[in-house]
Amino acid sequence: MNDPANVEYRIAHLKERLAAEELGELGIRVESRGSSVAVVGTVPTSHCREELLRTVNEALAGQTVHFDVVVAGSAAPDHPEEVV
Repeated sequence: MNDPANVEYRIAHLKERLAAEELGELGIRVESRGSSVAVVGTVPTSHCREELLRTVNEALAGQTVHFDVVVAGSAAPDHPEEVV
């Protein structure tokens, strides 16, 4: 399962899958890094993050995957900004 050519093929297939779904517009990067795969980017909601993690884990089952995916804070500020 950890054949480098197979991993690259699975990553390419995952990228196509993400591009075809609504997750494709999130600007997520999926890269092979040695014996593991890194998934890096920012998503707008925790639901999107969970969906992304599920999709990646399903597509890359058996592969070591490191996630560096953060949820962008899109909530309105709870206090005015002070300018000094």
